[in-house]
Amino acid sequence: MESPGKGSHTNWIHPLYSGRVTIAGKDGSDAKRYQELEVEQAIQEVKRRRNYESN
Repeated sequence: MESPGKGSHTNWIHPLYSGRVTIAGKDGSDAKRYQELEVEQAIQEVKRRRNYESN
């Protein structure tokens, strides 16, 4: 789910992720490496929780 942030920031949340991912920059801009890592971490956490819940 996307929610607006301050300025050019966008906050992304997922029910299976314990935090939120904040992406800065305008649409079409390249992401910074730390933002890519934050997104990768969030995806991995969601995958782990889905696997845990399905077992």
